[in-house]
Parts: sequence; C-alpha cells; structure tokens
Amino acid sequence: MSTIKQLILAALLALSATAAFAAGKVDINRASAAEIAAAMNGIGLAKAEAIVAYRSENGPFKSIDQLAEVKGVGLKTVEKNREVIEVRPSKPAAKQAS
Repeated sequence: MSTIKQLILAALLALSATAAFAAGKVDINRASAAEIAAAMNGIGLAKAEAIVAYRSENGPFKSIDQLAEVKGVGLKTVEKNREVIEVRPSKPAAKQAS
C-alpha cells in the first residue's frame, strides 16, 4: 500500500474514532467498518469489515451477544466492548403515497 493511501486511511480512521467516541457508543447495525474498528477494542479493520458483511448477509443484529456469531469475534471481545456497543432497532420503511 502506498504511503499516501496509508495516510488517507489513517486520517479516515482518526475521524471515525472522533465521531464514534463523541457519540459514546457505536451502533453495529448502522456503523461503517471504519467506525466499528475505531470504537471497539480488539477489532481491527478486517474484523470490522467481517461484522459489516455479516450484517449485510444476515440482516441487522438483534442483540449485542449476536456479534459473537461473526467469525473472528468471540464472547470475550463482545464482553470487553459491551459498554461501547449499541444495537438500535431498524427504522421501518417509509410508506409510499398511493
């Protein structure tokens, strides 16, 4: 990876970390991989991308504990991050005018 790409990625992660920590919690049903990686201890970008992929394939998380079903994320990781993880319910689809 080129130095410029590494610097851009580092800057994006830093901005995501600032936004995530300002909010206090990261909603694993809405956050980007960069936001998840920045907010959660022990979760790098690759595992965060696996979380987003799991969410895309299986639908939104129903509980924080369900995060342990993602390959590479165990119950220990969930427990040490429980206070920064949030699972908000999905917004219902907007009704279309007839």
